[in-house]
Amino acid sequence: MTDPGFREAYRNNEFVLEIQGIESPGVTKVSGLSEGKTTAVEQFDGGSNVVHKVSSGVVKFDPLTIERHMDGSPADEAFKQWFQEMFRLDGTGQGSSTRRNGSIIKKHFGQEVLRFAFYNAWISSSSFSDLQAGGEELFKQTIVIEHEGLERV
Repeated sequence: MTDPGFREAYRNNEFVLEIQGIESPGVTKVSGLSEGKTTAVEQFDGGSNVVHKVSSGVVKFDPLTIERHMDGSPADEAFKQWFQEMFRLDGTGQGSSTRRNGSIIKKHFGQEVLRFAFYNAWISSSSFSDLQAGGEELFKQTIVIEHEGLERV
C-alpha cells in the first residue's frame, strides 16, 4: 500500500506556449519563469547601529527565452511577422510598441495543472541554430521576450 501523504511532483516536459490565445507548436524549452524580484535597500536608523532592510518597491521581471523547432508550421510565420512588425531593415518597424500577451501552460498527463500569464511582451532577440553540413541536430529558433509581468493564474 502506498503512503497517501506522498504526492508525485509534476514533470517539466509537458507544456504549451500560447501567444494571443494561439498555441505555438514546436516549443522545446522556456526559461526565465520568474514571478519577479526586487532589491533590498538599507535604511539606517539614525543614532543607532541598526540597519533595516526594506524593499525598493520596484519589481523587475526576467525575460523569457523560448527555444522552438523550425518546422514550417504557421507558428514559424507568426513569429516572423511579429518580429518584422517590430524591426524592419528600412526603419519603419514599430519597435517595442508591438506587444502581445501570452501564457505558458504546464500540463500533467495532458491536463492543465498550472498557467503562467505574461503581459505586454515584445521580442528583443531572435536567433537560429548554426547550420552544419553533416550535422544531425534539429534546426531551432531562440527568441528572447521582454515583458511587463508574469504571474501564476
